[in-house]
Formats: sequence, C-alpha cells, structure tokens
Amino acid sequence: MDFRDGAHKFSWCIVTIGDLWLRLLWYFLQIIVSAWYSIVVVGNLLESYFISLGVLEKHKSLHPEKVQYLAIVIESEEACQISELVKLLKWMDSIGVKNVCLYDMNGVLKKSKETILQNLKNAKSIQEVSQVVTRHAHDHMTLEFLSYVDGKEAVAKAANLVFVENLKQHYLDEELDAQKSLETQLNEALQIVGMFAF
Repeated sequence: MDFRDGAHKFSWCIVTIGDLWLRLLWYFLQIIVSAWYSIVVVGNLLESYFISLGVLEKHKSLHPEKVQYLAIVIESEEACQISELVKLLKWMDSIGVKNVCLYDMNGVLKKSKETILQNLKNAKSIQEVSQVVTRHAHDHMTLEFLSYVDGKEAVAKAANLVFVENLKQHYLDEELDAQKSLETQLNEALQIVGMFAF
C-alpha cells in the first residue's frame, strides 16, 4: 500500500513538474515572439519617419516602371488644395509613374483640370492622348479625372455581380459557356445596382 502511494505521489510530482516546465517554456516563447514583434513595429515606424524626413531614400529602390496605372482617391476637401496635389503629381512624375487616375466624389478635380495641367509641364489629360496618338506615348504623365457622376463605381459593382454569378456556377459544377453573352449579364447587373443598361 505504501509503495503504491509513494509511486502515485512520485508520478504526480513528475507530471506537475513537467506541466510547470511546459508552461514556463510557453510563456518564454510568448515573450520572445512579443519582443520580436515589438522590435519589428518600432523598426518600421522609425524607417517611415526617416523616409518622411528625407534621411532614407527607400523609394529609390522601387521599380515605378512596373506600375501600369495608379489610381488616387482624394477627399473633396483635400481636392481644393491644388498646390499640394500638384506637388504630389510632380513627385510621382519624378519617380516614373506615367498613368494616374484622380478620383474625388464631387468632381472638384474635374473643375480644376486645366489649372492642374498648366502647373504640370510634363502631363496631358487622357482625352488629349486618346485624340492624338504619338510614337512616344510614355514620355509624359497621363492624367484621368473621374468623379462619382462618371458611374464607374456602378460599373465596378455590376462587374463584381457578374463575377460572383459566374463563380457560383463554377462552384455548382455547371459548365461555363465561353460564348455566353457577358453584355446581357452586365446589363442585368447594371439594372440591379441602379444604372442604365447599355
């Protein structure tokens, strides 16, 4: 009887010590991971701060020629600050971004389009570029000005509805017909989101 009680107490002590060591190991690993995460976050903050001060020029290692088209959404209040926007566009032109879409909800940028283009010597509107096809289409910045009234948001929603519908058919193992009229689907989707059909 005493032997069994002693063996039971001994096994209970080993299990307790093992459990204690596992918990200590777990807490130690949590401390290491938390410390590493904190170091990475602080490092990223410092890097961003030094880049904004101009001490680091990390953007020089970017490959802007890989950027085919950059869209910028601007709040309507900020769209009134044309000089700040021109500074941003000049900087983007200096790093090599060539196709930019500027979007604001109320169309403030469309009204200021001529002023913006006059302040940027190396920029043309997308309408000018599409009217006159030149050999050197990429030696200047191309700007497109959009607002809510252009309806592109509705077209994007309609395209998303068409995509979701086709994805459902794919998941239901229905045969997708490559010749199926996407125009009809897009018209139906545009009617759903509240725009006219084409």
